[in-house]
Amino acid sequence: MRVASHFTATVDANSVRRWFAPGWPKDWNVVWTVIPTAPAAAVAQIEWTVEVQRLSEEHVQYWISVRNLTGEQVTVEARYAVVN
Repeated sequence: MRVASHFTATVDANSVRRWFAPGWPKDWNVVWTVIPTAPAAAVAQIEWTVEVQRLSEEHVQYWISVRNLTGEQVTVEARYAVVN
């Protein structure tokens, strides 16, 4: 299994940001997670969704959307694991 961080970014208070990650081999089984890294909080800070778009016979693109559930800016780290 291959695990790594893909990007770190900020999401403004009560908003949604969307990123894309193009050019992944279609045969890879990729699991995405998004972790809030700042600020620390005692409540849920984010929700995320992942969508997949086929780019070609061999490649896909992932769309990662992150919703900030709080009234302050949140820093997040998007991580992936290739599980096959």
